[in-house]
Amino acid sequence: MTARAWAELLRVSALFTVPGDALAGAAAVGRRPNRSTALAVGASLCLYEAGMALNDWADREEDAVDRPHRPIPSGRITPRAALTAAGALTAAGLALAARAGRPALTVATGLAATVWAYDLRLKHSPAGPAAMAAARGLDLLLGATATATAPATTTASTTATAPATTTASASPTETATVAATAPTTTKAPAPSPRSAVPAALPAAALLTAHTYAVTAVSRHEAQGGSTAAPLAALTAVTALGGAVVRDRPGETKRGSAPARLLVTALTGAYLRTAGRPLVHAALNPSPPLTQRAVGGGIRAMIPLQAALAARAGASGTALAVMGLVPLARSLARKVSPT
Repeated sequence: MTARAWAELLRVSALFTVPGDALAGAAAVGRRPNRSTALAVGASLCLYEAGMALNDWADREEDAVDRPHRPIPSGRITPRAALTAAGALTAAGLALAARAGRPALTVATGLAATVWAYDLRLKHSPAGPAAMAAARGLDLLLGATATATAPATTTASTTATAPATTTASASPTETATVAATAPTTTKAPAPSPRSAVPAALPAAALLTAHTYAVTAVSRHEAQGGSTAAPLAALTAVTALGGAVVRDRPGETKRGSAPARLLVTALTGAYLRTAGRPLVHAALNPSPPLTQRAVGGGIRAMIPLQAALAARAGASGTALAVMGLVPLARSLARKVSPT
C-alpha cells in the first residue's frame, strides 16, 4: 500500500475543487472567511476523501472488470483498508464540523449521509446524479452555515465621562468633565445560521446544477457511446454561465466595473474549462474523451466557485480560489481526478 496507490484511491488531484465550496458559501452570507470557515474546509476535505475511498470499495467488483488498474482490484490497497479509511475520514470530518458549531454539524451530518447513500445505494440508480449534486450543494451550505455561526468582531468607539482635576485658580465648587473615547472590541451579532442557508441557496443551486450535469456524463466514462449526455451537460454549463453573470437584485453586490469584469472573466474561465472537452466528447463519445470531459467538469468547479464568490462581492476570496487552478492542473497530470 504505497503513497501513490492512496493518492489514486483518494483522487488527490480533485481535492483542490473542495475548498472553494466553503469559501463561496462564506461569500454568499456576506462574511469574510474565519476560523469556522477553515473548520468547514477541513470537514469538507475529509468527507470528500471518505467518499472517494468508499466509492472504490463499493465498486471493487465492477472495477475488476472495467478498471483493473485501480488500487483495489490491482491489489495495491485492500478492501478492508479502503473501508476503514472511509469510516475514519467520515468521523474526522464530522468532528471538525462539530467544532464549527451545532448548525454546521447538522449540515455536515446530512452531507455525510448523502455521500454514503450515494456510494452504497444510489450511484447506479436514476437518483445517482441528484445525490451527487446534492452533496456539492450541501458542501457549500456547510461553509455558509459555519461562517455565519462564528461571531463577527468589529471595532467600536465608546465614550467615557470622567471628572477633570481642578487647578489652584479654580473655585472649590468648579468641576469640569472631559469626554474620552477609546476603541473597544465588541462582538457584532452573527447572521443566524437559519438565515445563512437561504442567503447561500442561489449559489448552492448553481453548483448543484453543474455537478448534476458532470455526474450524468461520468456514468458513461467507462464505456463511452453517449452523445446526449455531453450535449445536455454543455447546454447546462452554458445556461449556468449566463446565470452567474446575470445581475439579481438583492443578491449581487458587483457595483464597480472592475468587479463586474472579474465576474465575467471568471465565468469565461469556467465555460472554457468545462465546455471545450464536452464539445469533443459530444463529437466523439469514446471513453478517453468522455473521461476527459468529466475531468474538465470537475476542474471547472474551481472557476465556478470563484465566480460565485466574486458575484457576491468577495473579489479577494475569488482570486484566492482561482489560485488553486494551477495546483489542480499540475497534479491532474500525475493522478487522474476521475
